[in-house]
Amino acid sequence: MHAPATGKSFPKQSVPELGGGTLELGAPRNGHDWQMVIVYRGLHCPLCKSYLKTLNGLLDRYHANGIDVVVASGDPETKARAFAEEVGLSMPVGYDLGTVQMRKLGLYISTPRSPQETDLPFPEPGLFVINADGVLQMVDISNAPFARPDLTALAGGLEWVRQNDYPIRGTWDG
Repeated sequence: MHAPATGKSFPKQSVPELGGGTLELGAPRNGHDWQMVIVYRGLHCPLCKSYLKTLNGLLDRYHANGIDVVVASGDPETKARAFAEEVGLSMPVGYDLGTVQMRKLGLYISTPRSPQETDLPFPEPGLFVINADGVLQMVDISNAPFARPDLTALAGGLEWVRQNDYPIRGTWDG
């Protein structure tokens, strides 16, 4: 497993979108020129619900900065719909992210602890910010639900990055 490299093209992935159609991870929509993709663990994860509820409250701030925000999981449609409804998500929600796609995104994949948790391997959290050139600007990949970027601080950081033409960091390969 290797995380996609910052400063390189983001490995776009297509997944079904709640409400119909296809959600392309890495392709901004609705007049935005950047996109933030958050991969969440699934309906079974209470921390994901809290995290994405916070994100939902910050959508206007991200959108005002030209950033399309989408989320996706490996859950099937019924679980993704239940998650979106429970949390009250306003952003596009993708589902059925497969393990091959998870690997292409460099995500950690976990095995369910019990059938009550879920019944399929699922991704651990991942956050990707793709700029107007389709290049990965920022990435955060975790192997556990407890380590994720602060979404308010990230919104402020992205505002600063965009206003100051701050370069992509972490690209040295010496």
